[in-house]
Amino acid sequence: MERGLDMNNKLAIDGGERVRKEPFASWPIYGDLELQLLKEVLESGKWGGAGGAGKPNYSPKLPEMERKFAELQGSRYAVSVVNGTVAITVALQAAGLKPGDEVIVPPYTFIATASAALAYGIIPVFADIEEDTLLIDPERIEPLITPKTKAIIAVHIAGAPANVTRLKEIATKHGLALIEDAAQAVGATWEGQGVGAIGDAGTFSLQSSKNLNAGEGGILTTNSAELWENAWSICNVGRVPNGGWYQHDRFGQNYRMTEFQAAVVLAQMTRLEEQMRTREKNASLLNGLLSRIPGLRLLKQDARITRHAYHLYMFKLDSAFAEQADKNEFIRRVNAEGIPLAAGYIPLNRNISILEMTEMWTGQKREYDCPVCERLCAKEALWLGQNVLLSDEKAMHDVAEAIEKVVRSF
Repeated sequence: MERGLDMNNKLAIDGGERVRKEPFASWPIYGDLELQLLKEVLESGKWGGAGGAGKPNYSPKLPEMERKFAELQGSRYAVSVVNGTVAITVALQAAGLKPGDEVIVPPYTFIATASAALAYGIIPVFADIEEDTLLIDPERIEPLITPKTKAIIAVHIAGAPANVTRLKEIATKHGLALIEDAAQAVGATWEGQGVGAIGDAGTFSLQSSKNLNAGEGGILTTNSAELWENAWSICNVGRVPNGGWYQHDRFGQNYRMTEFQAAVVLAQMTRLEEQMRTREKNASLLNGLLSRIPGLRLLKQDARITRHAYHLYMFKLDSAFAEQADKNEFIRRVNAEGIPLAAGYIPLNRNISILEMTEMWTGQKREYDCPVCERLCAKEALWLGQNVLLSDEKAMHDVAEAIEKVVRSF
């Protein structure tokens, strides 16, 4: 039952006063530097991702952006692509996977992790997630390995690196490629090493919601010269580095970004460190505030995560409270208080389109049981977006106050 009848305790959804009346931080953030670099591209005459000399003194943005991104993540190479989904497909192809091969993925991730594989006829096999991190559970992987298994995709959900140490051990033992889906994890590190430079390849998204964004776009990183060359060729219509313009030694597609997108990324990169520090500070504050509210559980963070990117702030309803508080109703009440709380993913192992595409490629109906993921999606897991963490300290207190108010209403 609801406690209290005054306007401060009465839920906003029932006519009470909202906790949060101001908007949270807007996104994206831009300024004069973005405008300057875009103007340089516009005036250069070199707009596309390949060919064209531009003006004599113009410095192309794409090679500079790729170099700086590789430095940011600590990888030797980076290849820009049209989006993060394509980056995954290209990474799998460049690592040698072929149609009919299998890749082990978590079910708690954006659909692209699985659909990017299926786009090339590679079959996703789902390994359940860890209860306290929502990241792929390494100990669920080995029972799923078959002669068709050729890779593992480690997804760094919300900006928290998965246990790449253990995943790399498993991959090495079984001769598998390890691909890091770091779409949400630009700037994140594991034991001091940037994600995307730990496995065989890493993939990043530059889509408009991401912490580093160009509206659309993606990046593939690797320390392997061979994998870099394969990826570069696949993205450049099968050309080879330093080869002739009409020398197409591989089958590839045009997956290139434009100079305009690279210009935006270069400008956005100058803001990244300050924004990361703001998110980290506010996430720490929220951890302290939410940890005192009964009915909630914070996620566990491995001590080897030396930097969390906080693309999302995730937490859970504890199992006992979740039995009495319907998750969707909880979100509805919190939203009414002015807080953009979200339900998050649905389990990919139950996604109809993924299962139908799998059947199309294999000729078989497949089922995957991932009970931890399914329960957390249905009853417990909750999200706040990265723009919330870019707001001021008062906003964090408002989030906690609204959530506590709603918890007390059940």
